[in-house]
Amino acid sequence: YQLLDPYVTVSVDQVRVGQTSTKQKTNKPTYNEEFSATVTDGHQIELSVFHDTPIGYDDFVANCTLHFQDLLRSAGPSDSFEGWVDLEPEGKVFVVITLTGSFTEGTLQRDRVFKNLTRKRQRAMRRRVHQVNGHKFMATYLRQPTYCSHCREFIWGVFGKQGYQCQVCTCVVHKRCHHLIVTACTCQNSTNKADLKVTEQRFGINIPHKFSVHNYKVPTFCDHCGSLLWGIMRQGLQCKICKMNVHIRCQANVAPNCGVNSAELAKTLACMGLQPGSISPNSKLVARSTLRHQGKGSLKDGNNVSESSASKLGIKDLTFLRVLGKGSFGKVMLAKMKESGQLYAVKVLKKDVILQDDDVECTMTEKRILSLARNHPFLTKLYCCFQTP
Repeated sequence: YQLLDPYVTVSVDQVRVGQTSTKQKTNKPTYNEEFSATVTDGHQIELSVFHDTPIGYDDFVANCTLHFQDLLRSAGPSDSFEGWVDLEPEGKVFVVITLTGSFTEGTLQRDRVFKNLTRKRQRAMRRRVHQVNGHKFMATYLRQPTYCSHCREFIWGVFGKQGYQCQVCTCVVHKRCHHLIVTACTCQNSTNKADLKVTEQRFGINIPHKFSVHNYKVPTFCDHCGSLLWGIMRQGLQCKICKMNVHIRCQANVAPNCGVNSAELAKTLACMGLQPGSISPNSKLVARSTLRHQGKGSLKDGNNVSESSASKLGIKDLTFLRVLGKGSFGKVMLAKMKESGQLYAVKVLKKDVILQDDDVECTMTEKRILSLARNHPFLTKLYCCFQTP
């Protein structure tokens, strides 16, 4: 590994409150520095590690986000949190956080104080990290013509920072497109195997590409980092299925989304009232009333939605024959309708596990996707859905 000149910045709700000194030529720095700040209506603390470069902007290394609610639960009556915190994409940092004062859930009214921004503060604003589905996007100046990896359109601009680049997987997007990314960053750290197993059962895209070396006769740009594929022969790799073109160095960072139109998928999620970032495992918990309200409705075969069908169909109307598959949230069972004798695949979910793992919105998204395909002759369609007490 390359030795760094690291320093750590401490931010509360994207406002920098402190910065450590720079340690020279080390990957295991020790700071022992203290910072204090008065926080009103705060939500999260962000720790970011940068490499101090002599020329230009400092390089991003890793970061982590700590929510005040999680700190309060971990601290207990002592109001003090002490321990190692995992950084993304790699690394750990030992912190001691002491919370003093009163903690309320309501928003407190306060007078806003405006200060004159110095050049140091302007630099801090420009180095803000935007996290979407594990990506660490930062505003970046592009030194060569570049295309957006999301919408495939050219990123215009000469002066200033034209686009956003993930500091981990190096994908480049427009500033307007960074919050529309539906695929997770392939280089994010998976520290817990149990969490990884649960994450695989959630809404996600996992269709690997089949890359092979390709010779391009015309100038071609990488569909991941957006820059030109240089060379005369064997300039890059092309997917045999979806014809995606990437650098050889970008192959390991490409998301497994073969054949998926990310732009159209983002538009479909927007029509459903969902943001792509909210599908990630770190999305906020949806209220229990949402599950109760949406779980009562059901879809019948056709275009009309019947609210009364939930009262007509239930477990008493089905005869369960065998288990087709098992997952972390429930089972898929083969059932036969008692009246018609028709066979159905019934997905049985554990509501308590869904609420505990913050997967209510993912479950509702799966339901909407199945309902969209109810008129297609070759896709699995949703016949009805109901819930038990």
